[in-house]
Amino acid sequence: MSTDLAHIRNFAIIAHIDHGKSTLADRLIQICGGLADREMKEQVLDSMDIERERGITIKAQTVRLMYNAQNGETYQLNLMDTPGHVDFAYEVSRSLAACEGSLLVVDATQGVEAQTLANVYLAIDNDHEIITVLNKIDLPAAESERIKDQIEEVVGLETSEACEVSAKTGLNVEDLLEAMVTRLPAPTGDAAAPLKALLVDSWYDPYLGVMILVRMHDGVLKRGMKIKMMSSDAVHQVDQVGIFTPKIKKVDQLGPGEMGYITASIKTVADTHVGDTITEDKKACTKPLPGFKPSVPVVFCSFFPVDANDYEDLRDSLAKLRLNDASFEYEPENSLALGQGFRCGFLGLLHLEIIQERLERHYDLDLITTAPSVAYKIHHTDGGLTELHNPADMPEPTQIQAIDEPWIKAAILVPDDYLGPVLQLCTERRGEQIDLTYAGSRAMAVYRLPLNEVVFDFYDRLKSLSRGYASFDYDMDGFSESDLVRVQILVNQEPVDALAFICHRSQAEYRGRAICGRLKDLIPRQLFKIPIQAAIGGKVIARETISAMRKDVTAKCYGGDVSRKRKLLEKQKAGKKKMRQFGKVEIPQSAFIEALKMGTD
Repeated sequence: MSTDLAHIRNFAIIAHIDHGKSTLADRLIQICGGLADREMKEQVLDSMDIERERGITIKAQTVRLMYNAQNGETYQLNLMDTPGHVDFAYEVSRSLAACEGSLLVVDATQGVEAQTLANVYLAIDNDHEIITVLNKIDLPAAESERIKDQIEEVVGLETSEACEVSAKTGLNVEDLLEAMVTRLPAPTGDAAAPLKALLVDSWYDPYLGVMILVRMHDGVLKRGMKIKMMSSDAVHQVDQVGIFTPKIKKVDQLGPGEMGYITASIKTVADTHVGDTITEDKKACTKPLPGFKPSVPVVFCSFFPVDANDYEDLRDSLAKLRLNDASFEYEPENSLALGQGFRCGFLGLLHLEIIQERLERHYDLDLITTAPSVAYKIHHTDGGLTELHNPADMPEPTQIQAIDEPWIKAAILVPDDYLGPVLQLCTERRGEQIDLTYAGSRAMAVYRLPLNEVVFDFYDRLKSLSRGYASFDYDMDGFSESDLVRVQILVNQEPVDALAFICHRSQAEYRGRAICGRLKDLIPRQLFKIPIQAAIGGKVIARETISAMRKDVTAKCYGGDVSRKRKLLEKQKAGKKKMRQFGKVEIPQSAFIEALKMGTD
């Protein structure tokens, strides 16, 4: 039997990285009896080993808890634990669209960070009732009053009713549950209306096939029903209806306002579009729910197997990963230097890193990863417009009228002591300052930056310049025309596609010199000179030369006329010239891997 709407509360936990979202979720599960004490472990909802090792949440998770309030009523709490990292912001926005309220968790020792702001704005956009939660108040460094003032000043939320808790020890968490029951709004819906449910997420289970996470709006969802996906008109029969407690538990039906999962013998996750509306086949609702903006990859790079025989394994592994992560895209690609591989699209650098780590760890693959690049828009002289993901595919300069590159709007929160170097870094990266404000001793700089400059090694530089204290968050901010060039790397006059890159004309020489210098140390010497050049079109902008290994051909000449030695040296010289013309320079795989290492030395 479905719970009465007035006794349902749907809420998400939002916060910056490491402010204690997953730990708070653990305490709520424990207090509401979702798991017995012996089954509890830290970060219950972080199921992937990478999540547990890195201490970050990657996939948003949902749990249904039953809470007996002090007024004697029993409430159904549907909790969504969301990621805090900027690359997974699409997970956060999906979770928030399925809820009516949010718990904003702020670390009582660190205060408001960049992601705190980004997530609050997402919650406000979704018309959420927000409860402010100050976490870690058991620590000696906690400064509750100062942080409350900071939240009012920076975020603009009233903090007189803020809950002060310690998610680790469970202190005051009961009070927080009471606040949720009294302050968060109940969902709305009509059980008698035609079925209308939001598809929040989908993933592949080896035993059950595709599992779909749904948020019910109207109607009732039962086993055996014929459902229709409104975006594709595909019809499926529901095999199983259930909830997470956090363990999987089958139920008879899901009613308005509830969250749960369904399975319907769907073979691939691609058939289930996140944000789609699910309705009944025979009695369909008239208007679909607004849904979400599709996630758009912003960072691209290529994966090649070190051993060419692993190509089939790499293809299968990518297909399996795609089942659980619809935001990641890939297509086959061929490179003269590296053989067959795949060009992949990601939501950011951390997303790229996580996918790469999962491929290497779970599927035991040895990979070469090319330098990350972003998507550019090329305006052709004939009036056409194409999107470019791979520098090797860039047309000739004579065919290009203009190139647009993606820009981001970045918010950087940094202690005052490190502001100078951080502003200098943003200026070096062609940033345009929009705003600079202060919240206590911390400055908040808002910059417009080209994504190409951020992808390279911006985050690492920012962290090292600020001793790890700066926090950084960004949103895409459209495309703008820039003076961009493709720098081609030539080894012995042969272009090496895998090392080509696109950058701003002002930085082409510096980056070209850096790669040529690195290759000079990595490519083994041959019996002839090898020129390594960086070129824009036909113009060489940087060059290094690997000197030849020299064999002493005059060793057998003892005395005699000097012309004998000269004759032998001339013969050697002619041989080397011929070698340079026809000699192939084999670049070892290890040299590629080193040369493509991200970031500049």
